[in-house]
Amino acid sequence: MKIVLQLVLWVVIAALGYMVYNSIIGPVKFNKEKKARYALAIKSLKDIRQAELAHKTVTGKFEKDPTKLITFIDTAKFTLTQRRDSSFIRFNKVLQIDEPRDTVVVDTLGYASVKDSLFKGTDRYKNMMTVPVKGKDAKFELDAGFIDKNGIRISVFEAKVSKDILLHDLDKDLLYQEKQLVSVEGVDGPYLSVGSMAEVNTTGNWPKTYDSNDKKE
Repeated sequence: MKIVLQLVLWVVIAALGYMVYNSIIGPVKFNKEKKARYALAIKSLKDIRQAELAHKTVTGKFEKDPTKLITFIDTAKFTLTQRRDSSFIRFNKVLQIDEPRDTVVVDTLGYASVKDSLFKGTDRYKNMMTVPVKGKDAKFELDAGFIDKNGIRISVFEAKVSKDILLHDLDKDLLYQEKQLVSVEGVDGPYLSVGSMAEVNTTGNWPKTYDSNDKKE
């Protein structure tokens, strides 16, 4: 009986040790994988933002249809302009004299491909709407429209993906905690997103640490 009790005790100790180990290493593995997946998704969201800003520059509004946005990148061109100061003489009918007036002249210098300007010969924009996570055939949600600000109609857009999709195969309890997160060092809420349909905003909801690689590139 003594040997049996010792064996049972060792099994219990091993089980408790395993549980303690998992309670420590589980969140570490979760956070490591989470950050890697967020980084890939943020790279795609930044491409979507670049494409949307280019679309607004050329057309005056953001685009909600992913297919049309990709077609725009394939075919659209930026107008290259130059602003220069100039002056002219205008006759003042009241004073009956010529008066010098200043003005700004905008010259069109040419055109540049949106695709080459933003993506430098690569075609990664063709897959930017696909969420880069294994085991899920998912697309980023994209919306665009207009909001009213002080009587002014302003174009807005938003692209997002649920954390349920990005982290679908990870620990469910840790995933639930991640969706409730409110922190300046993390991604708040249930979505990873860029832009907003409620306010004039083209930034992402991720912390600045995910932007550190931009300067290196």
